[in-house]
Amino acid sequence: MGKILIGPAGTGGSSEEGFRRIKELGLDAVEVEFTYNIWMKKEDAVKLNKLNKELKLRFSIHAPYFVNLASFERPKVHASKSRILKSCEIGHYLGAKYIVFHAGFYQKKDPEIIYHTIKKEILDMMEVIKEKKWKVVLAPETTGKASQFGSLDELIRLKKETGCNLCVDFAHLRARNKGKIDYDEVMKKLKPLGHIHAHFSGIEWTDKGERRHLLTEVKDMKDLFNYLKKYKIDVTIINESPDPFGDAVKMKKLL
Repeated sequence: MGKILIGPAGTGGSSEEGFRRIKELGLDAVEVEFTYNIWMKKEDAVKLNKLNKELKLRFSIHAPYFVNLASFERPKVHASKSRILKSCEIGHYLGAKYIVFHAGFYQKKDPEIIYHTIKKEILDMMEVIKEKKWKVVLAPETTGKASQFGSLDELIRLKKETGCNLCVDFAHLRARNKGKIDYDEVMKKLKPLGHIHAHFSGIEWTDKGERRHLLTEVKDMKDLFNYLKKYKIDVTIINESPDPFGDAVKMKKLL
């Protein structure tokens, strides 16, 4: 059976107290949220990395939302890459492996053109990561709206062609497909990829896709776990509901 690790998005306050609380709750992981700004300093990341030698949590980082690697305005692309790379730097000192981000938008252009644009920028960032010797992995996330780059097939292709990784947001996959998700099809695609970094929560959607995250229904947790176990998927699941700590604990108890 694949190993299933569970944790919340965010630390719920002060990082050190939050990390200790996550450990006390019996959880395995945490995703540090830089969604609106990169608030952690390098020296604080180093201290928290030392603390984690004791806690042994699996860290990841969500880079800021203000990213569009496919923008037609070069300054916006440069700013996007700068935010992702700064997240990578802090992630390296924190001891986080996956740096999660939403890669960009189609902007009514041919998805294939957008794919190659984003691929080029990811390869460029991977060169910087290699030069800096940062021990992190880029993980573009599956997105919840049809207007956003980031279908599961696009990201698996990116992983194969660039060597980056991906973040599979199961709620986004559902919203992107207007409430439907074929877990058999999804798991068959994920099985050959090794360890999967994932997000999960309840979700509300419209015809355009994701509207907002909701609390996670127990039925939805059980459905996901059944398929993960059926296909023996090795996964870290970050809960992104409005109550990520509470829902992560519920998920852990259901395992």
